[in-house]
Amino acid sequence: MDFSLTDGKGFKFVFPVNPEEVTISRQKGFDTTTILSYGEFDFPQGEKVKEISFSSFFPKEYDESYCKYQDIPDPQEAMNTLNGFLLSQKPLRFIISGTSVNVPVIVASHNSTFRGGESGDVNFDLSLRTWREMKVSKKAGSGSKSATVNKKPRTDMKEKKKTYTVKSGDSLSKIAKLELGDSSQWSRIYQLNKKVIGQNPNAIKPGQKLVLS
Repeated sequence: MDFSLTDGKGFKFVFPVNPEEVTISRQKGFDTTTILSYGEFDFPQGEKVKEISFSSFFPKEYDESYCKYQDIPDPQEAMNTLNGFLLSQKPLRFIISGTSVNVPVIVASHNSTFRGGESGDVNFDLSLRTWREMKVSKKAGSGSKSATVNKKPRTDMKEKKKTYTVKSGDSLSKIAKLELGDSSQWSRIYQLNKKVIGQNPNAIKPGQKLVLS
């Protein structure tokens, strides 16, 4: 059984010492929504990105009892290789021979440890996350491609205008008193609705829709 990372360009990095165990974490994705007066609700959204993690070490000297091959890399060079994978924005392929693990991944974290009594050896913890390419679809009636994105409508931040429909027996001062709490605001209502009312502020008619603010 070999543990390896390949870059798709012919470069293959085989870990010289197999880890004792590998942890593969799978979770179901949820979109959590808060509904007023009812609390939080979870809506399943499919499988989340898997995380694969394991620990091992890069030996300074070859030992046939645990090394997978003789031409083992220098521990410092091996660390630099993992750091390069960590900084790369391109996915790798992680393969465990003899198993069904053969997945595209990105290196999420890489921690190195130097221990006393193990001169030259470098211990490491590695965490990988499975990589998925964003699917792109064509818009109907368009030759260009665009990513499918669910957009929520923007909240309307504009202040809605307050209106009033004139009834029989109304006057501007009466409307100002009832709706604005101040009868002297009639002139302001008139200025806002001069085109609707006309030249005479006392000539309002039932059914006319007036803007109050």
